[in-house]
Amino acid sequence: MSTSETRGTAAPFSASFPIRGIEDVRRLEQTPLAEALTVRSTYEIFRNSAAAFGDKTALTFLRTGDPADEPILWTYSQLLAGIHQTANLLHTLGVGPDDAVAILLPGCLDNQLALWGGSAAGIAQPLNPLLTDEKLVSLMTAGRAKVLIAYGTDNDGGMWSKAMRLRGQVPTLTTVLRVAPHDEAPGAAGALPEGVLDFAAARAAEPDDRLVSGRDIQPTDIAAYFHTGGTTGAPKLARHSHGAQVFTAFASVNMTGLGPGDTTINGYPLFHVAGVLPASLAALSAGVNVVIPTTTLLRNKQVMANYWRLVEKYRPTTLSAVPTVLAALANVPLAGADISSIRYCRTGAAVLPPELAARFERLFGLHVHESLGMTEMAGISTITPPGVIGPPGCVGFRLPYVQIRIVALDANGNASDRELPPGEQGMVLFKSPNLFSGFVDPADTAKAFTADGWLATGDLGWIDGEERLNLSGRSKDLIIRSGHNIDPKTIEDALGAHPAVQLCAAVGQPDAYAGELPVAFATLVPGMKASEAELLAFTAARVDEAPAKPKSVVVIEQMPMTNVGKIYKPELRALAARRVAEALVEEAWADLDLGPAARPAVQPEGESALRIVIDAAAAGPAAQALHERLSQSIGRLPFKSTVVLQ
Repeated sequence: MSTSETRGTAAPFSASFPIRGIEDVRRLEQTPLAEALTVRSTYEIFRNSAAAFGDKTALTFLRTGDPADEPILWTYSQLLAGIHQTANLLHTLGVGPDDAVAILLPGCLDNQLALWGGSAAGIAQPLNPLLTDEKLVSLMTAGRAKVLIAYGTDNDGGMWSKAMRLRGQVPTLTTVLRVAPHDEAPGAAGALPEGVLDFAAARAAEPDDRLVSGRDIQPTDIAAYFHTGGTTGAPKLARHSHGAQVFTAFASVNMTGLGPGDTTINGYPLFHVAGVLPASLAALSAGVNVVIPTTTLLRNKQVMANYWRLVEKYRPTTLSAVPTVLAALANVPLAGADISSIRYCRTGAAVLPPELAARFERLFGLHVHESLGMTEMAGISTITPPGVIGPPGCVGFRLPYVQIRIVALDANGNASDRELPPGEQGMVLFKSPNLFSGFVDPADTAKAFTADGWLATGDLGWIDGEERLNLSGRSKDLIIRSGHNIDPKTIEDALGAHPAVQLCAAVGQPDAYAGELPVAFATLVPGMKASEAELLAFTAARVDEAPAKPKSVVVIEQMPMTNVGKIYKPELRALAARRVAEALVEEAWADLDLGPAARPAVQPEGESALRIVIDAAAAGPAAQALHERLSQSIGRLPFKSTVVLQ
């Protein structure tokens, strides 16, 4: 029996009392943290929950988005047994406390075994399956992954083919465990290659009642590596301790009042902290029934189309989704569905547009409570509890035992050491028990903290009179026009108020004189129409500050998104730069009177550079003059560009 098991089980997490204000948070803090929180590892959380809840349903997996289909149910006892088997299998394969277990899985039940069995044996490393092979190899190599647990089909993101390609490219990788899809017929996969094992069969041979390793997991032991970013540039690996993840669950339960009477639909990806920690670990630490809406989660069109009917059937008490998903749900009619079970609606990941908040409340009678979470704080930083009504942008109270500061920005847009009083906007800094243990690369860690040890979030916000944090955006998203800082949220709130606008975002467009000019992009509500001129006039009339009035509003078919549903502004900035370059090309072509021949092509080079290619044959004798003209005009833009004559 392991040392962790000899400690016996403790009670599952439960809320001491409802949180309605900062005084309630301080009341929690009257008990020292060491006394209030004695659980030391995520493994202990699952032992405690299984002891308390046993045959109660822990996970409800929806095979399809059809409410009539029967789900697959796992109890708390079954979940712990699977975690034991998984950890024991990994131990047999040589995984120790310092070895990573890479996870390349969709939203399947086995993902929960990989996450928590992986952290009981070693270090769980969930990966975004949509990343390129090159980035996956980089992440697994940096994490020194010894085992890869991968989905055995290419139906969702080509995961199995990726897994097979990765085998020979990660030096530390010794074994691949194949997870069969839930609907795969026995034996359908055929013989597996050498070094590849069937996950279900291999773990079934392991004990399901204990950790055979005898490992005594400490709060400071690393539980997981989560990658930040990765859509562009080099992803960074954040190290989460068991203690940090446990605190996230403990604080989340106390702040929201989660308990065994609750059911939640977890549509967040399970490679992201939001889906793994606040939405899974916190819920499962308190006896909640977590509904997983198919392997593709809320990317499943059938799930989205039937969402309110699924709510009626499974009676979730909480609804949690990023703002872009809420915007999509606002287009799904209730059609008489009974959604009265929902007592708490919550969002995070991005600032909630005021018009979307108002629309959701108007359509469904649900007030959307905002929270702030980040990878560097194990998924959660502030929470607006049930019953606390805040304005859009208010992300609630700090967690108990957490410190928060607002400081002025320096000349480079970074955190200074000048603290600001309540009501003044600056960068948000934190110290907290769930702070991450730094990045795998120490150089990345140094950039994340101030000189005196505070986490510099990059978020802009202020503290209101009730000591709630209010956010306006990210420091890197500020539009800097001739040295004047423009908050894009000012433009986005104005444009988002137009009834035809579904989603919108404002970014800086490169300008030779001002550095950046504000422009906006929008998608429209299905079935509605609005011209770009109408949207521009509507927005300009509602933005009081002259420099912040956008120069243009561009309607696009689809808003670029990250894989967790955030609007991806780097792509919009690149699109804005491309539009400027194309306008300069058109102007030069007309001035040189080059006629109807094909214009030079403006090609993106990644998301931070442009390449303008002049066809010498099309431009004729004026090709050299055109090259010189474009080299000068486009070269003046604060954007990396190359003009090529060929």
